[in-house]
Amino acid sequence: MKIFALFLMLVPCFYLSQMKTGTFSELELQQKEFSKPIVIHIYTDWCAVCKIESYRLNKDEDLVKIMNENFYLINFEAEKTRDKINFQGQEFEYLANGSSGIHELALALSKNKEQPVYPLWIFLDKNQNLVYYQEGLLTPDKMKERLLEISAL
Repeated sequence: MKIFALFLMLVPCFYLSQMKTGTFSELELQQKEFSKPIVIHIYTDWCAVCKIESYRLNKDEDLVKIMNENFYLINFEAEKTRDKINFQGQEFEYLANGSSGIHELALALSKNKEQPVYPLWIFLDKNQNLVYYQEGLLTPDKMKERLLEISAL
């Protein structure tokens, strides 16, 4: 029985691959050590499409491998992140609006300055230049296609 219980505890470790994520505060140091293209995933915790998308993307082992080996991924919760963030030489803050709010950086990165569409994907090259922008659901196949295109730059 103990062996079976141990097996059940370890099985998820073998089958659940996860994309490694970082933060904006780590980005500058990471880029100095080894420059990689950057993928910024902007989402909210209330977004059902974001949750479905995240599950599907993390389930694709090839995609996870490509992302982890060749890109720096930042998952950014637009409406809960309250820290000041320095990005591309500018400082961004959380904009409170009663009991809710949104981070200035989410607005700055979004083409829709009033209210970003979630999920939102920003793909930057090694020099932090925008190479692809995606509002809404991104499938694993489309994500792999974009990542391979950016890797070839």
